[in-house]
Amino acid sequence: MADVTVTRGVVLRETLTKETDKVLTLLSEDMGKITVIARGARRKTCKFAACAQPLAYSEWTLYQYGAWRYAREGSTLELFDGLRADLEALALGFYMAELTETVSPEEVPVQELLRHLLNGLFALSKLRKPTELVKPAFELRLLCLAGYEPLADACALCGEPAPEAPVLDTVQGVIYCKKCAPSGTGRSLCRDSLAALRHIVYGDPKRLYSFRLGLDPLKRLQSAAESFVFSQLERNFNTLDFYKSLTKK
Repeated sequence: MADVTVTRGVVLRETLTKETDKVLTLLSEDMGKITVIARGARRKTCKFAACAQPLAYSEWTLYQYGAWRYAREGSTLELFDGLRADLEALALGFYMAELTETVSPEEVPVQELLRHLLNGLFALSKLRKPTELVKPAFELRLLCLAGYEPLADACALCGEPAPEAPVLDTVQGVIYCKKCAPSGTGRSLCRDSLAALRHIVYGDPKRLYSFRLGLDPLKRLQSAAESFVFSQLERNFNTLDFYKSLTKK
């Protein structure tokens, strides 16, 4: 008899297969990142078709057959409809999902990563937070949760807690003041963008998106966060390219 499991999770990615099926990459709260075959999910009559959409958060009943997990039933918990009405927000949601998939281990429970993704999607869909603010905050906090937390409390060389013209070394993951920064290293910040960085890295995760920045400090934070992701994970993201094609940012 096939083993049956009930779990909740977000669809990170879908792969279309055969005429009516999908292969889903699911981030489950108690099973981690898993692969699920959803037979018939592309049929209009499929009872769990809505659950099988990318970014849908649902409760799934799964069964194991051989080496594969299959979807038996699904019930939607949150579809994040606000994203689906805004192409820019939806594109950012896809990037957030791909980024989360990249740092999530296979079949290891990572509830903090799932919670972080859900909070980010909620901030875009329900709270309508600006995409240009959500993106760097999500990127930096996600990498912290995945073990890449930068040291941002003081200059890594002289120990100055309020460094003048601070620089984030995106490879070493440390802060320098201008006089200590090695030549050509990192991304330039300012007082306000450094304060935002510290809020993201060290602050209450429930208040992650509760900050404001002027245009120039925000651009500095965005550049630093995106460069930090690239330096630490050493790969590009197609979903990021699509998002940037929409925003021209």
